Amino acid sequence: MKLDDLSGQRFSYDAVGSTQYDRTPPGYHRLDYRLRIGTGDEVFRRAGEALLTWRAHRAAGIPVQATDVPLVVGTNSLGRLGVGPIGLPVPCRVVWVVDEPDRIGFAYGTLDGHPQAGEESLVVTREPDGIYYTILAYSRAATWYTRLGGPVSRTAQKLVAKQYARTLARLAN
Repeated sequence: MKLDDLSGQRFSYDAVGSTQYDRTPPGYHRLDYRLRIGTGDEVFRRAGEALLTWRAHRAAGIPVQATDVPLVVGTNSLGRLGVGPIGLPVPCRVVWVVDEPDRIGFAYGTLDGHPQAGEESLVVTREPDGIYYTILAYSRAATWYTRLGGPVSRTAQKLVAKQYARTLARLAN
């Protein structure tokens, strides 16, 4: 699978954009992870920039190619989970972006060919007691091997979320 192949791909789930409204569709597993990553305007700015340019993904060890940097609604991305040629392609498309004075981030949804079906939002917020990074995702298995993985797949998703958050905190500080 190549980045150029994604333009004609369909989303692999129906509830596109639901993370923007904090809704989890029936039949999907939900993941919520939130971490205080620091304080101050510079931390907020650096965290937002790292998110919107895919720098946070790459620094967390997830190689990503994207059609747009910084990302916009409709940006296609092709990440890879695993090592070398045995890695799994993870095709996604950005479904919403927020860039407000106290909130920066985006959500992307899975495309056909992704091992999971669902959506994930990655948002940095400025709050009275600090800067927070929140990951909200809903997903379900889309392939036989992720169905077989069951709870192991969900545990891996939580571990990746924690790694993203720790990496973003490091980049922002």
